[in-house]
Amino acid sequence: MTAPATTDSEYDETPAEGGRAPASRYGVLALAIMLVVGLLLGYAGGLLTPRLTRPGDASVEAGFARDMTTHHAQAVEMSLIAYRSATLPEVRQIAVDIATGQQGEIGAMQTWLREWGLSPTASNPPMSWMSDGATVKDGLMPGMATPQQMTALRNAQGIEVDRQFLTLMYDHHLGGIHMIDAALDETDNAEVVRVAQTMKNTQQSELNNLRQLQAQAKG
Repeated sequence: MTAPATTDSEYDETPAEGGRAPASRYGVLALAIMLVVGLLLGYAGGLLTPRLTRPGDASVEAGFARDMTTHHAQAVEMSLIAYRSATLPEVRQIAVDIATGQQGEIGAMQTWLREWGLSPTASNPPMSWMSDGATVKDGLMPGMATPQQMTALRNAQGIEVDRQFLTLMYDHHLGGIHMIDAALDETDNAEVVRVAQTMKNTQQSELNNLRQLQAQAKG
């Protein structure tokens, strides 16, 4: 993968104590603005959802929107850690892409729930909308990092940040695609199908990039 061009105003490439190469204050602010814009665009996109039929509280559509919001939220958190602390510019770039993209999708899914007159949280257990028998393991949906793994990522330094992030995000995307496939198999809501398919296409493309970056981080 070709490294994106960077400037001093985007990144501070001087490693801080402990081997980190943190983003500059300007860069963190810019990312924060991008996340807010992405969320607002997601909300705007969600407002286009047709209102002829409204999924119920226990529907596949509502379950997918709620659970994928939680799933995406962890991906955004991991990506922000990588953006601040990863050493490879390519890793920091894909972290930005994932954080902004999934933040926008969160906005769209939360808008669906509001338009359907449903709570953002469910009374049913996570993943209960999936008919393939998928279960939550230790309170986590497919591909999600454990609390211990998240702590290790936060505490990692140097190239270890890149390696841990790439490993966790690869598994995270695999789990997310499994959930997306279940939704695509079971919903006929045109807007949910459209957004879910976009999610799948994006994450499959990012899986290839993550795999390439894992090889680069090993060196």
